[in-house]
Amino acid sequence: MIIGVPKEIKKNEDRVALTPAGVLELSKKGHKVYVQTHAGEGSGFSNEEYVKAGAEILGTIEEVYSIAEMIIKVKEPIESEYNLIKENQLLFTYFHFASYQPLTNAMIDKKSICLAYETVEMPDRSLPLLIPMSEVAGRMSVQQGAKYLEKPIKGRGVLLGGVPGVPPGKVLILGGGVVGTQAAKMAAGLGAQVVIMDVSLNRLRYLNDVMPANVVTMFSNEYNIRSLIKTHDLIIGAVLIPGAKAPNLITRDMLKEMRPGTVLVDVAVDQGGCIETCRPTTHEDPTFIIDDVVHYCVANMPGAVPFTSTLALTNATLPYAILLADLGWKEACNRNAALKKGLNIVNGKVVYKGVADAFNLEYHDVEELF
Repeated sequence: MIIGVPKEIKKNEDRVALTPAGVLELSKKGHKVYVQTHAGEGSGFSNEEYVKAGAEILGTIEEVYSIAEMIIKVKEPIESEYNLIKENQLLFTYFHFASYQPLTNAMIDKKSICLAYETVEMPDRSLPLLIPMSEVAGRMSVQQGAKYLEKPIKGRGVLLGGVPGVPPGKVLILGGGVVGTQAAKMAAGLGAQVVIMDVSLNRLRYLNDVMPANVVTMFSNEYNIRSLIKTHDLIIGAVLIPGAKAPNLITRDMLKEMRPGTVLVDVAVDQGGCIETCRPTTHEDPTFIIDDVVHYCVANMPGAVPFTSTLALTNATLPYAILLADLGWKEACNRNAALKKGLNIVNGKVVYKGVADAFNLEYHDVEELF
């Protein structure tokens, strides 16, 4: 198969979808890999490393899209890329369709094969291609939240770990999945007092067993959330409904109940956000303030640590990329049920229910394709 790796052009996105190690593995199997020049530099990989691994370097993004049967990316195509995509071309990347209808409509129109990292799902409902970036984002949410609690950037002026004689900061985490678990570990490690909320009692029992003493669990409902937001310094939204828009757990009116300088970090922003006042921001301009509450809503948080993020992501995606290259998308998905669930749009048909429901689009059962 002919595989194309374009340079990511979303603002402040320095990750790359394939490392030289990945190129080598694909090349050994007889596949041809074309990498756009400088695509890996932000993650610390030079053109020379890709060439040594067996890739051919192309000068422009147009050349990469034009020649490739499968495009491997990190982030969803942006508007300037829409017209580069060809009918029947396989795109393997994060899409997060349910949060952005123009992208969904564009991919329907292009009649491409859209296989989304975030909805590849194992039988136990785990998301193997989302987990690595959720781990990074969960840990970063506390790192960034701690920074934006500083007074010069309009936070409350709270040191999360406190000091002897002064109580530590308080962190509220909405969601006990991968993001929430990693956020709780980081916040606890800094010495903060942490509450992690979820609607699954089984998950709360597990977290209660594995977390340190400064992390407590609580069932998530509106009453409990409204009670805790009045006293917590950093609130992290870590809610995920695979392939669908996140529910709003923090509503506009709740901001009035928070103390000035409270920091909100919405890790769910690329799925529409679980904080009503959230809107996607960038690493270049990461925050905004509403009602004296600081909002950090960067949609590609792991892009700020591209070396770590690229290695973590490609460790997970490469086996699936090899399967797709070896067998073609249809046979690969037919043999691998987890990969089949990654199919979102195929030849103009929406085959993932969460995407269809988000925009009232016609849904086609993915099994119709096989």
